[in-house]
Amino acid sequence: MLYVVIAFLYLSLLFYLLFGGADFGAGIIELFAGGSQKERTRLLTYQAIGPIWEANHMWLIIAIVILFVGFPEIYTTVSLFLHIPLSLLLIGIIARGTAFIFRHYDAVKDHFQKVYNLIFVYSSFMTPFFLGILAGTVISGRIDTEAPDFLSAYILPWTGLFPLSIGIFTVIICGFLAAVYLIGEATTDEDRNLFRKKAFRMNILTVIMGAVVFLIGEFEGIQLFKQLSQHPVGFIALALATTSLPITWYLLKKQKVYWPRILVGFQITMILLTLFASQHPDFIILKGMTLTLEEMAAGEATIFSLGMALLIGSIFILPALFYLIYSFQKRPITVSKAKF
Repeated sequence: MLYVVIAFLYLSLLFYLLFGGADFGAGIIELFAGGSQKERTRLLTYQAIGPIWEANHMWLIIAIVILFVGFPEIYTTVSLFLHIPLSLLLIGIIARGTAFIFRHYDAVKDHFQKVYNLIFVYSSFMTPFFLGILAGTVISGRIDTEAPDFLSAYILPWTGLFPLSIGIFTVIICGFLAAVYLIGEATTDEDRNLFRKKAFRMNILTVIMGAVVFLIGEFEGIQLFKQLSQHPVGFIALALATTSLPITWYLLKKQKVYWPRILVGFQITMILLTLFASQHPDFIILKGMTLTLEEMAAGEATIFSLGMALLIGSIFILPALFYLIYSFQKRPITVSKAKF
């Protein structure tokens, strides 16, 4: 049952990046759009994510609950030593959701719409950035549980080059996901071509930033190349993600809609599999020690109960979630065309 719980944990993180990441990426694309592109992106973003954007956070909630109940020492370590980036992540989620609602449902359309737009796009950038920082910090070995002062314990671990590079990499991935997904949501050839170009650019940035992450890791002694060589699953996953790139570019050039979506989901899955496999069996790498899910698991009775709850809950929740997505994709959505 322990490995059932671990599988749910990793799948929750994967689904949050795939679905929630695409939502964040829509705001990121809007942030860097200019002129008339910004308004068109804003309207299309609402059509695409308006009905279901809040449901995507269930994956993050599931991951947190699994850590809290099943792996309390890991949960405590992360929430204690990374409470600042965790708080900033949560602030970004709350600010983004609030701004999204107010800019579309506020009864009065006035200058505050500009404020809501700014909060939405910058929190869309901020949230995946700190999510990536958290991921980069827990695998970098920078957390010192014996740190003598506040700065060394709670600031320096997540402000190094490697965590920051992972944060930027996560932002770019989210932008890439959103650009590919929005191609299928666009209703005109002009918009489809616009998001197709953005997908190409974001994909190139993803490759470049991925290489930068590896170089910074080597510079800081994390030795990602060595870790991959010792874990063939991670190496194969990275190779598959890399070889699928030209196929994605070809399909985008041929103006395909749905196959690029599948491939980009596959690429993100392989990237996360690379990360998970290269770190296995470690989940958090601290200065002088590591924490593994197997060793830090709660008692057998707790893990069994948690696993059963996850299995039974998924039977009821997942079909309803997928039906929600399906039904709203089939329903036309009326969007206000008021200029913000």
